[in-house]
Amino acid sequence: MPNPSQWAGARARQLLQRAVRAQLEGLGYQEVETPLLVPAPGMEPHIRAFEVPFVPETDLGRARTLYLHTSPEYAMKRLLADGAGPIFQICKVFRNGEVSPTHNPEFTMLEMYRPHADYRAIMDDLESVLAAAAAALGRSEPFGRRPYQRVTVREAVCRETGIDLRQVPDAASLAEGARRVGVRTEPGDGFDDVFFRLFLERVEPRLGRGRPAFLIDYPASMAALARLSPQDPSVAERFELYAHGLELANGFSELTDPVEQRRRLEEERAFRVARGRPAYPLDEAFLEAVGRMPPSGGVALGLDRVLMLLLGAERIEDVLLFPAHGSV
Repeated sequence: MPNPSQWAGARARQLLQRAVRAQLEGLGYQEVETPLLVPAPGMEPHIRAFEVPFVPETDLGRARTLYLHTSPEYAMKRLLADGAGPIFQICKVFRNGEVSPTHNPEFTMLEMYRPHADYRAIMDDLESVLAAAAAALGRSEPFGRRPYQRVTVREAVCRETGIDLRQVPDAASLAEGARRVGVRTEPGDGFDDVFFRLFLERVEPRLGRGRPAFLIDYPASMAALARLSPQDPSVAERFELYAHGLELANGFSELTDPVEQRRRLEEERAFRVARGRPAYPLDEAFLEAVGRMPPSGGVALGLDRVLMLLLGAERIEDVLLFPAHGSV
């Protein structure tokens, strides 16, 4: 049975979502709804999807595996390609195995996209949404003080570790720098592996202290679905939002090159196979749509974590009526 703090979280969630919708509609966004069951989930290397067997009662030959979506991104980008304009969605997403004080396998995400905008415009829109949400709950912290900080990945890593990413071009040199600041590495770690060990131990916990911080301009190898910077192709136009050391959002200037997008997804699938993880099918409808998308910016925001910060909760279960440990 939910406790009083969880009921308080449920009431605050209603106010939060109402404020988010009102602010986005005021900015010209339209709310959409896309399927939770999809033929292909995201290919992110460290995310595992829930598999769902689909067995049609009248045609067993069409039985196949579907997936609970890990993000509505692919479907929403198909809408962008078809001329939908600025769109957003508040929905449940599902990621298998994610249980911790800040993770639940089923959680609530805000996903929003604006055509003819880049990642900086999306950061501005997201700031206004979070400030409106904080005001609706009568909480000025941590989202009321604007503008939020903007710091590049290179600046943040150098500030906290003394390592300049421009001076460590490969995994071996980055691993050497990591060991100097007390971060353990493993034989066979690639550049990204070492980076994330270093980042999670030395950089992330210090981000967004005082006021929220957008961490921007990730190394090109971590572009995911983001385009590379036209001014500096060594970095991607990607950002993450942090407050009190907690990651809240991941956004991009969106990649609109279908050939490059296919290459990246195939690379990520090979990475998964090499580490014994499920290799999901490519979403061909999404890949076809990528080449028709206008230049766009987008972001995914974890609303449960936003609610945690606004209510001063230490665990995600404190803002859920049925957290995973009690219901699954």
